[in-house]
Amino acid sequence: MEHTIDRRAETLAAYIIETHATVREAAARFGVSKSTVHKDLTERLRGVNRSLYLQARAVLEQNKAERHLRGGEATRRKYRSAERGGKAAGRRDLSRASASFRNEAQ
Repeated sequence: MEHTIDRRAETLAAYIIETHATVREAAARFGVSKSTVHKDLTERLRGVNRSLYLQARAVLEQNKAERHLRGGEATRRKYRSAERGGKAAGRRDLSRASASFRNEAQ
């Protein structure tokens, strides 16, 4: 079983390195939890394949540095969708929030 886990860690690392995928994307792609992906890449892989570990860690650090940008973009899409009559963004009055967002964007 340990061999299978080590192989999974290497496969996850290769996928993340090739696609620059986030931990969440890799977890969804391989059908495992985000915790499993993170543990495989940060703990298990270090002892199995050091060079692959270093490459995967660099991608993870890049993703971590960019996550505030992804979060801001997701919020932007959420409010734009609500403006167009899409799914409600929450309990707040979206007309005020959307108007405020538009004013800040200009």
